[in-house]
Amino acid sequence: MTQPTTVRRVPGPQPRLPEPLQTALTLATAGVPVLPLRRGKVPFGNCPACRNSGCGDRPNMKVPGPCRCPAPCHGWAAATTDPAVLTSPAWTAAWRRAVAVAYHPGGAGLTVVDLDDAAATTWARATLPATRTVETTRGEHWIYRGAMASRNAVRPGVDIKSAMAYARYLGPGTGTMTVLPDAVRALAVKEPSPVRPTTVAVPTRAGDGGCPHRTPAYLERGIAMAEQRITAASSTVHTTVYRTFLAVLSTHGRCGCLTDTHVTRLFTAAQAKGETARHCTDAWTNARTRLGL
Repeated sequence: MTQPTTVRRVPGPQPRLPEPLQTALTLATAGVPVLPLRRGKVPFGNCPACRNSGCGDRPNMKVPGPCRCPAPCHGWAAATTDPAVLTSPAWTAAWRRAVAVAYHPGGAGLTVVDLDDAAATTWARATLPATRTVETTRGEHWIYRGAMASRNAVRPGVDIKSAMAYARYLGPGTGTMTVLPDAVRALAVKEPSPVRPTTVAVPTRAGDGGCPHRTPAYLERGIAMAEQRITAASSTVHTTVYRTFLAVLSTHGRCGCLTDTHVTRLFTAAQAKGETARHCTDAWTNARTRLGL
């Protein structure tokens, strides 16, 4: 009996991966989370299922949410190093439309100082430690090892891209990557808002205005303790400011001993913690309203 002939299939040519996807896979292998950029060099917009946080993602994508959308539709938060995701049908379709590759610097433990013009580049060369640099259309990217908070316009022509941000991949660059210096970290620290003169209602009463509780030193200690409480707040600053104002007013709000100088001291402490003059005024007004002053 003649044995059946085994036909050996010779695989045909495999479809060529889109060029941006090839670059993305190389970066992903090195541990760099990547995502495609569409026309305009911006991330792909939310798909219908994810629009208006319908998928349950976190507000404003400040951190990646629980969304498991198969499409690359969450900006920097969609960046991934998983080759199975990068080559999935939804992502491959996006790569075929992509005009560039972006990456999430913070996810790779990196920080990009984006120098947008010649003046910014000149400033960096005179101010910042040397590191790996990549030429851009108008300036340079300086890439450091270490992640930090991102912030735009830290000075003219300078943005910082690290956590919760994306940067366009423009090649490996030149030079040795160095550790993120304190000089760059300091650029992202927001200075306290300047204290603005604020007119607020100060409770008054008939009489000479002296504090009837104890001595003038009692009021001074109370204001000093309130300033210290606000300054020591490490979280929930809004709530701390309101409760502190409430405590001061509940003790001295009916005495007539509070002056504009005392209120300014409290507002100054609050604004040094990042509160705006409007927030301070609102907190003061709400505290007075609660106490019926």
